Amino acid sequence: MINYPHKKNVPSVVKDQRHQHQKAIDFGKRGMSFEAQIVSANAYYLASGVAVIHKKPTPIQIVKVDYPKRAAATITEAYFKTPSTTDFNGIYNGIYVDFEAKETTNKTTFPLANVHGHQVKHLVAVAEQKGFAFLLVKFVTLDEIYLLMSDTLHQFWQEYEKGIRKSIKRDEFMAYGTRVPNQTYPSVDYLKTIDQLLNKRR
Repeated sequence: MINYPHKKNVPSVVKDQRHQHQKAIDFGKRGMSFEAQIVSANAYYLASGVAVIHKKPTPIQIVKVDYPKRAAATITEAYFKTPSTTDFNGIYNGIYVDFEAKETTNKTTFPLANVHGHQVKHLVAVAEQKGFAFLLVKFVTLDEIYLLMSDTLHQFWQEYEKGIRKSIKRDEFMAYGTRVPNQTYPSVDYLKTIDQLLNKRR
């Protein structure tokens, strides 16, 4: 059994690094708030028997393990690896759903640097297999969430790779994406938006 170190046993080197990168950690906490909303919505969908959609675990690269006792091991150094695909996937009403969730504090643009090329490629591949693939973006300051389909994201990404653009404007999300309505619970009912888009296709 692996025993994870308690906070008081965290090496001083790790503590120093944590202090030096406090701003980055704070940004991560802000990112978790949107992620937590989606995880909560997914739990609601699962409990209601509506859909089975989960967050993929972030892969970790273990670098160093100490063995203070024969029957115990302590991880003393590990790093988060860049996920090979996207944040969430699952099944909804017989349709495979796969998406990446991001947020920005910018009021007018979403920086494309926040997305990885392999994620765009993955979403495009999912769509080619008839899956429902998209990017979900939250403008935190405005409390607005938009769903952007993978084919539109791919077009913007190609312009990004050519150096034509650096971001997607909020106006473009309004024009080419679909607004996810705010509500009490679940606060991010993105399946309602998926239904809306599927009805348009029909």
